[in-house]
Amino acid sequence: MKEYISIFLKGMAMGIAEVIPGVSGGTIAFITGIYERFINALKSFDLSLFKTLKENGIAGVWKVIDGNFLVALFGGMATSIILFVKMITWLINNETLLVWAFFFGLIVASAIFVGRQIQKWNPVNIIALILGIIFAYTVTVLSPSNGSENLLIIFLSGVVAISAMLLPGLSGSFILLILGMYSIIWGGLKDLNLVIAGTFALGCLVGVLSFSRILSWTFKNYKNLTLAVLTGFMIGSLNRVWPWQQVLAYRTNSHGEEVASFTKSVLPNTFSNLQTANTPFGSDPQLLPVLGLMVVGFAIVFLLERVSVNNQ
Repeated sequence: MKEYISIFLKGMAMGIAEVIPGVSGGTIAFITGIYERFINALKSFDLSLFKTLKENGIAGVWKVIDGNFLVALFGGMATSIILFVKMITWLINNETLLVWAFFFGLIVASAIFVGRQIQKWNPVNIIALILGIIFAYTVTVLSPSNGSENLLIIFLSGVVAISAMLLPGLSGSFILLILGMYSIIWGGLKDLNLVIAGTFALGCLVGVLSFSRILSWTFKNYKNLTLAVLTGFMIGSLNRVWPWQQVLAYRTNSHGEEVASFTKSVLPNTFSNLQTANTPFGSDPQLLPVLGLMVVGFAIVFLLERVSVNNQ
């Protein structure tokens, strides 16, 4: 029971991360030590389960898919989204710099943590790290496109977004923003549009079942190379969670409100000189609180690592 309470709480942390565009639940899974178990549990969903069901019944299937683990994890994710989505939304809208500062420190420490898992550095792994950085950074500076309610586009958005969620450093919510699908998807879910919700869910299902198998295979056969790429993703994604941002474009959310959709990282002194229109949350850089929360986010990762080691 103690183990599954711990998994439930880790699921809650993943759920909170996934609500925030730019922060990946995969990052939380990695630093809490459940990433590979999570990927392998998802990978277990295939046609062989029918054979297992026939030979060993439901109990056999439940064991193969690591059912207790998945129920505890997804239960935690669903609980945190239900309980904290309004609070997180309020914090993003009212304490934006502090929220990004916390996650910036957390992701910096996470990149260090993941990089330390690489047992051997060689030219191939270094190149993989650099390519991961370039790819993730490029994603953060892409302009959002215009979304579409075409069902094929919605389906593919689900495939891509859920695949990004599984990767530390890439946010499914942010991918939806870039694709211009964030408002369409969340608006459809909010309005209980079963066509949009069902199509997106089907895309997510296809994405998670296929991409989890790829990740599981790469971890099994090319673990150091995979870790190098994931470390690069985390480093490259730091541009997205840099606290001081100048807003360059806006989008209309599901409430009909104008919110930032495309921003550019700037230095604190540049941020303080921007017009209010370019910094809708004010132009006070809040330097000391921001730096303080960066340190807090950084420290939490290594605190979690120490707790994990002590529990082994």
